[in-house]
Amino acid sequence: MPQQPIHFNEKALELQALAREIADKHVRPAAAKHDKAQEYNFEAARAVADAGLFRTFIPEEYGGHGAGVLALALVAEELAKADSGFGVAFAVNALGSFPIILGGTEEQKKLWLPQVASGDKFVAFCLSEKFAGSDASGLSVRAFEDGDDYIICGEKKWTTNGGVADIYSVFCVTDPNSKSRRISAIVVEKGTPGFEIKKIEDKMGIRTVPVVETHFDHVRVPKSNLIGGRPGAGFKHAMMTLDYARPGVAAQAVGACQGALDLANVYSNRRQQFGVPISKHQMVQQMMSNMAMKTEAARQLVYAAAAGIDEVGPSPTNSKMAAMAKCFATDVAMEVATDAVQVFGGYGFMEDYPIAKFFRDAKILQIYEGTNQVQRMVIARHLVRECADLEHLSEFIPVEEQQSYYEEAEVTHEV
Repeated sequence: MPQQPIHFNEKALELQALAREIADKHVRPAAAKHDKAQEYNFEAARAVADAGLFRTFIPEEYGGHGAGVLALALVAEELAKADSGFGVAFAVNALGSFPIILGGTEEQKKLWLPQVASGDKFVAFCLSEKFAGSDASGLSVRAFEDGDDYIICGEKKWTTNGGVADIYSVFCVTDPNSKSRRISAIVVEKGTPGFEIKKIEDKMGIRTVPVVETHFDHVRVPKSNLIGGRPGAGFKHAMMTLDYARPGVAAQAVGACQGALDLANVYSNRRQQFGVPISKHQMVQQMMSNMAMKTEAARQLVYAAAAGIDEVGPSPTNSKMAAMAKCFATDVAMEVATDAVQVFGGYGFMEDYPIAKFFRDAKILQIYEGTNQVQRMVIARHLVRECADLEHLSEFIPVEEQQSYYEEAEVTHEV
């Protein structure tokens, strides 16, 4: 499918400008403080809510702007440019909301989405477990039917925004005897008896947003909290959610790239060695040029992936593009952060300078919401499927009949 031109609507650009203003005023100045203390930046979150930025990804009929995934990417990029951790803290609300937006009943959308749009309630996404990370179908958390309720038992790992969030989209097994184990998504609200935040992880990076273990000890919730109103649709909801959310992760990576690049640019023009700024030395120029080119390439791929989802919604092409954007942009973020530390030299290794935080924050981008190894698997599977549309090229690729492995081994005397 030919890629459509990227269209930036007026609302998206307005939200981007608001995000840049908040990042400069509330996020960047407090980034080091909140990182060191592992504290959530509630002041910045309040400013985001007051500016209406949580409305970005919520449909208009539920109190949002309905501005789309591209607008979400623009906002996440600006916030992550100032503090990658806060970029995550913002975007994870979209991740937790997408199961409701994409698969919820009308009643569920009316109940929860306006509260997210206003910033009165934060959201978390509970999918990963200790033994079910990349394998999203291997969940062990169970939800048992009991009259008009579900009773949820088990524990989730690496719940981003846990403890801060008021609403949790929880993925669990509702029919362990079926071949697919029938995964369903159920909303659990903060304060529900039996639902607890246990271990708070001590992380390498993104320390301003909590990542926790969430425990479910016979948590009773009404069946009306079952997203979509029917069991067994959870795996589909999870995969659709990740396709919609991955451009947001990729946008966080682009923001991190730009933030690290900007700091390295300023430093290289101020730091002098051999009587001139180090930006005059060819090896530094080469590094800076590569960082800038890869950042811009990542940005354009992210925007294209986000715009494609806004244009046609879920599709095989957009699933592939989302995986490509997430994988490429986050790999580039790690590379740019590493090179930026190198530009800073010994100072880059010191926590006194903000570049060390960009380096620590970048690594998780290659891991969460689908490791980059999994993204490459997703991309490769789409390429195999697309091969059927390329049969017209087979006449140009003659393939000779090949010997079997055993015949070949006999000829070469290899075992």
